[in-house]
Amino acid sequence: MPVVEGLALHTAATDAATLGLPLLEVGTYCGRSTILLADAARAAGVTALTVDHHRGSEEQQPGWEYHDPTVVDPEVGRMDTLPTFRRTLHAAGLEDHVVALVGRSPQVAAVWGGKLGFVFIDGGHTDEHANGDYEGWAPHLAEGGLLVIHDVFPDPARGGQAPYRVYLRALESGAFTEVSVTDSLRVLRRTGTGI
Repeated sequence: MPVVEGLALHTAATDAATLGLPLLEVGTYCGRSTILLADAARAAGVTALTVDHHRGSEEQQPGWEYHDPTVVDPEVGRMDTLPTFRRTLHAAGLEDHVVALVGRSPQVAAVWGGKLGFVFIDGGHTDEHANGDYEGWAPHLAEGGLLVIHDVFPDPARGGQAPYRVYLRALESGAFTEVSVTDSLRVLRRTGTGI
């Protein structure tokens, strides 16, 4: 995540934390954006939640552009970013402000029972995964809460289209109003019901 987007993410999380509800991130990877949410959560006295199966997204698998062989577990031969994520939190001194929910986003969302003040969608970038994240977590977002979507590229030449389609879907639902745009990061506020 570029610095300017990271700063916008932190600003949005700080704003949403004033609702006194947890801040949730879908797509932890190694925890860079998690520390931004955790810092905002710590300052407000709320909890940051992060959901990931820690096996990597499509583009992070062997043979793809963003594959990092250093996060492959040699014993099972699959990606495992959880140890790196835990080291990231430890180095930042933020372990006590984050709850890691390890599993597939739709499965975790289906058993989640509380309201959220913030939902950051930055998981898988296929239509199936992006829509699953939106459909699973947006219903838990409280009135006035913020929905943040990363990697929104209106121009297909700049990036995948699934997050862009979810962004359009949220706006077209009438349940969200755009707050800000920072490069590929979109911040929307829940102003109505539904998804």
